[in-house]
Amino acid sequence: MERRRYLQSIAATGIVATAGCLDAVPGLGSRTILGEPEVDLSASTHPSHGDDMPEISLPDPISGETISTADLEGERAQLMTFFYTNCPDGMCPALILRLRRAQAVAAENGIGDEAAFLAATFDPERDTADALETYAGEQGVDLDAGNWHFLRPETYETGQELYEEEFGLVIEKTDAEEYENLEYAFPHYNLILLANADGVVERAYPNAVGVDVERIVDDFVTVVNG
Repeated sequence: MERRRYLQSIAATGIVATAGCLDAVPGLGSRTILGEPEVDLSASTHPSHGDDMPEISLPDPISGETISTADLEGERAQLMTFFYTNCPDGMCPALILRLRRAQAVAAENGIGDEAAFLAATFDPERDTADALETYAGEQGVDLDAGNWHFLRPETYETGQELYEEEFGLVIEKTDAEEYENLEYAFPHYNLILLANADGVVERAYPNAVGVDVERIVDDFVTVVNG
C-alpha cells in the first residue's frame, strides 16, 4: 500500500484536491473507465476508485497454480472478494453469488477470457482444495471456465498479515460457540473490489451484500468492454 500512503501524504500538502483521485494528479490523467463513485471511499483502509490493485501472489489449491494479480494486469479485469466456506450466516455465499453471476454474464457475452474472478479465503486451515472444490459445486461456480481462482494463503497468520497490509482488512478469529459444530468464525467485511485490466481499482463495494447483483455485474461488464 505504498501508493496509498504516498497519495495521503501529498493530499495533506494540497497537491491533490481529492485524496485517492488520480485524475487530480498532474501528468497522470485518467486511468479508470467508470466515473467517480457516488460515495468517496478514498479515506478507507481498503483500496478504492483510482488506487492500484495490490500486487499479491497466492496459491490456487484446486489448479495448483500460484495466481499473481500483477500477472493479470494487461490481460484481465479482476473481480475479487474475501470469504470462508464455513460462513454460518449466508454473507459469504452472497458475495460468491455476485462473482458467480458476473462469471456467467462474461460467458454469455464472450468476454470470459478477459476477466478473472478471485475469491480469497480467510481460513486456510479448513478451506482445503477438497473443501473449496465442494464449495464451488454448491455455489454454482464454473471452475472449468479457467477464469475463477480460489486463493488460499499457506497459513492463517500469513493471510492475516497479507490482508491487513495490502487490503486494510483486520482478520481475527472469533468465538462461534453459538453455532453448532463451528469452533470459530470471522467478522464479515463484505468487500468486493473491481479492477480494470490495467490493475486500477474501478469500484470498491464495502457493503457488497447490500449492493444489487446486477449493479455489480453491469459495472464489471462496462469495465471489461471499456
